[in-house]
Amino acid sequence: MLKQTTFFASSLIFLCFLHCSTLILSQAPALAPAPPGPTNVTKILEKAGSFSVLIRLLKSSQIVSNLNNQLNDSNNGITIFAPSDNAFSSLKPGTLNSLTDQQQSELLQFHMIPSYLTTSQFQTVSNPLRTQAGGDVTSGRFAFNITTTGNSVNITTGLTNTSVSGTVYTDGQLAIYQVDKVLLPIDVFTPKPPAPAPAPEKPKKKKHISEGPSTAADASGAVSNYILITFNVVVVYGVAIVAAMLVTL
Repeated sequence: MLKQTTFFASSLIFLCFLHCSTLILSQAPALAPAPPGPTNVTKILEKAGSFSVLIRLLKSSQIVSNLNNQLNDSNNGITIFAPSDNAFSSLKPGTLNSLTDQQQSELLQFHMIPSYLTTSQFQTVSNPLRTQAGGDVTSGRFAFNITTTGNSVNITTGLTNTSVSGTVYTDGQLAIYQVDKVLLPIDVFTPKPPAPAPAPEKPKKKKHISEGPSTAADASGAVSNYILITFNVVVVYGVAIVAAMLVTL
């Protein structure tokens, strides 16, 4: 009997404790999920660190606005190969300042692929890869190749050979991978061949003027005039002689 009473009392205490705990938990505010704010590439890079030069170029070129809009207003993913500050510092001095605004924009977009790629997909991509800089893939103006060797991902542009050194960010739509060199597109950094010199003009052939009927007529008229003048001179000279003889007589 004592055991039953003890068991009943213990059960009653446990039920009271459970009821009180439920009341306390029901009064505490529920944790709300973090609001899914719009994707912001520069904030992601700022949080990662070591990308201050890339952030500055993205902001000054206004590309980052188009990039964020593209990520938030469509289902098209983007893959970015982000050069670190050390990668930019390894460029020749004055390289960036020597570029026009359009060339800087093309350089930045050359580091972006208009699709989301995971590290495993690098093994199966079809080269060359088209970039945000545009251009025909077959022409290779703004395209590069990706190859894999084991866990290493290598990128070749024709002027730059580098590898992916780490994953900065990935969320299923945006992937950012760090690269240790700035990817240089051939179309921007290869000197254009000088325009061919214009072909020299061919010397104009002199037209051969054939002696036509008008020329012959002119020559005949000139001869007639000469004869007439000579005749007049002879007549005048003869009249003068006759007059002189008459005066003498």
